[in-house]
Amino acid sequence: MTDENRWNHNIHYHPLVLASVQDGARTALDVGCGEGMLTRALRRKVPEVVGLDLDEPSVELARGFKDDISYVVGDVLTHDFPAGFDFIASVATVHHMDAEAALTRLRTLLRPGGRLVIIGCARFEWRGLPFELAGVVAHRVYKRTRSHWEHPSPTVWPPPETYSGMRSLATRLLPGAKYRRHALWRYSLTWAKPN
Repeated sequence: MTDENRWNHNIHYHPLVLASVQDGARTALDVGCGEGMLTRALRRKVPEVVGLDLDEPSVELARGFKDDISYVVGDVLTHDFPAGFDFIASVATVHHMDAEAALTRLRTLLRPGGRLVIIGCARFEWRGLPFELAGVVAHRVYKRTRSHWEHPSPTVWPPPETYSGMRSLATRLLPGAKYRRHALWRYSLTWAKPN
């Protein structure tokens, strides 16, 4: 199946990530790249892209595309990158690690003036019931109109952090970050690091 024909709840938000890439970005990091679908799309916008994932079989699938992207098997919390990045994307990955440690590390890896975009999963809260119900409706509509693609990477469920917990962490660790709750059981965080 080609990238253009794939769809799932995470892929649904790739356009949001790609639209957030700032003009002039020269380097990008895709955290939790899996088999590289978003990484390849980022490469069409950014000259130097690194895809990072802990799951070696997924990274090997990504490397099979024979492009000029650097794929790394490693942990974003501990991997020794030679330099920072102008743009960092993370889709459905932050909930695989300690959220505070993840946000702190991503903040550190981002160059001044750079942009961070996270599409994340979080744990259900009753106050978010309208979003949950919207997710059910949206899921049913998409299920009838799209072919669902199941990625080969490992999953973590349920997420350890709640939606409000992620919003609070972002407010504290990424001042000025834009937090949005989305249907299809996702939130987004967008943050521009001050110069």
